[in-house]
Amino acid sequence: MEGTAISAMEDACRIVADTLQLAGKYVAPGITTLELDKIAEDYIRSKGGEPAFKGYKVGGLVYQYSLCISVNDEVVHGLPGGRKLVEGDIVSIDCGVKKNDYFGDSAFTFPVGAISEEKQLLLKVTQEALMLGVEQAVAGNKVYQISGAVQSHVEKNNFSVVRDLVGHGIGKRLHDEPPIPNFIPPLLHRSQYPNVKLRAGQGLAIEPMVNAGSFRVKTDADRWTVKTADGRPSAHFEHTVIVQDAKPLILTLP
Repeated sequence: MEGTAISAMEDACRIVADTLQLAGKYVAPGITTLELDKIAEDYIRSKGGEPAFKGYKVGGLVYQYSLCISVNDEVVHGLPGGRKLVEGDIVSIDCGVKKNDYFGDSAFTFPVGAISEEKQLLLKVTQEALMLGVEQAVAGNKVYQISGAVQSHVEKNNFSVVRDLVGHGIGKRLHDEPPIPNFIPPLLHRSQYPNVKLRAGQGLAIEPMVNAGSFRVKTDADRWTVKTADGRPSAHFEHTVIVQDAKPLILTLP
């Protein structure tokens, strides 16, 4: 990706980062997840962007919202609706924006009021794992260096990394090659997640999804919401970055 393309992508990513900051200000007991979604969509459109998730198609399903909002044991892809946040919840807000034909994608997990010590640690470790993974996004490194950095930090803190969902390349497509697992795959699965060398100018969406308990997940009856199989809480943090020679460029910082 050249300088002009990176600049265009920066515009999309700035809207994403600012949308998450704005939504975070409204995260409080009593607000519904659909209200958060409306606030986000209005802001994205006011800045000349398009909600990247709205109308996104997967296997015949069409996503109808601007954000994915996942609460407590919901890992990702939670559908905004009438659910009201309550004190002690944690809520992952995942936002994607398209502008000037380029995409940005980021997620942040917010506490709702005072939360348990376990949830506090889960959020801290997941955010730390994201930044450790991002540090490895330099030209000449390989995908598994990102994966290993995330996995080792998560597991040494006695949490688990989701295996069924991974990060991805990003640019003119929201989801592009290469897949970026948050774990080093077993030998028999490495063809699914090739350990490719990273190159300067490449866009990546790095996104640890970390469970307090088992890494196993299940999909809810709505066919979108992914939940932890054991009902324990989960956290999700994500940045869009550009691979560079010495230090990655993080496009979705607040």
